Amino acid sequence: MVNVTTESNSSSLGPSDVERVLVPIFDSFILVTGIVGHILVLIIICRTMRRGREGRTGGLQQTTANGTDVLLLSLSVADLLLLSCLPYHTVAIATHHWPFGSFMCKSVSFLSAMCTAASAFTLAALAFARYIIVVHKSKAYRWRREGRLTVIGGVLWIPAVVLASPQFAWRTLISGSDDREAREDLACFNFLSDKSQLAYGVCHFLLAFAFPLLIIVIAYVKIYHFLKITRRDRTTQTDRLEHYHVHVTKTSALLVLAFALCWLPSYGLMFAQIVEGDNAVGPLPHFGPFATFARIMATSSTVANPILYVFMSEKFRKELMDLVRGGCANTPS
Repeated sequence: MVNVTTESNSSSLGPSDVERVLVPIFDSFILVTGIVGHILVLIIICRTMRRGREGRTGGLQQTTANGTDVLLLSLSVADLLLLSCLPYHTVAIATHHWPFGSFMCKSVSFLSAMCTAASAFTLAALAFARYIIVVHKSKAYRWRREGRLTVIGGVLWIPAVVLASPQFAWRTLISGSDDREAREDLACFNFLSDKSQLAYGVCHFLLAFAFPLLIIVIAYVKIYHFLKITRRDRTTQTDRLEHYHVHVTKTSALLVLAFALCWLPSYGLMFAQIVEGDNAVGPLPHFGPFATFARIMATSSTVANPILYVFMSEKFRKELMDLVRGGCANTPS
């Protein structure tokens, strides 16, 4: 869903037919689970941020909302937008045909690439924010008061839009048959020369995957080193604070690990297709099983984030339970 063509026009039996059956099943599960999970995350974050604004208005010294909530909000929005592209790819794979026209071909490809990049940039920003909060507490307080993390969360979408914009120029509809006027087997195809496709693929990989992961790894290594040093001369209060930071850092690291594992097969498939050249429309036959696996792993990234929020974050578990109790209390008997 980044820079590869996921709609296969092969009419041969075997993995292609299995793909046409399995992909809609997996996609339906991912779509429903992802939408429900992210809607809950959005509701919880908005409730937390609203209480934070009410706390500031009431003159309270401590607020519950912070800059990382804004970044998590941005991450959920990116995942929801990516999920909105899923039904188009599902239909195209199940029918071996792109029935939505040229504009939607370009738009869905652009939106997929943009949201993939925005997710990576936001995860890098989350790691950097966690580093500031843990290691530089005074700076973190000033950054939250000045709303710098909120600004960063919005600005991160600008390079994501720029990186995805070539999809509008390069995506086109192409027929898998010799008759170019045929309309029954159109595919949304990334129409690039070998050199151009390689250049764009490497650029997207470096900027939207490798570079953010490098920032993330550096941030978490520094956090781990800082927490290891602060174990000396601890008090009960600092023990609790360190336990909280270690727990939150592990949650953030799991988010990043899930993102990396989910998207690495997709980038591997992208480079494999580039090496094979652009002589075929969609994944080449011997990439069939791996192409299906890579695509499902990529779309699964949209489900991993809310699951990790709920099961790994104590704050989100508490907020979710409060939300459920509030809903049950408001239900008429």
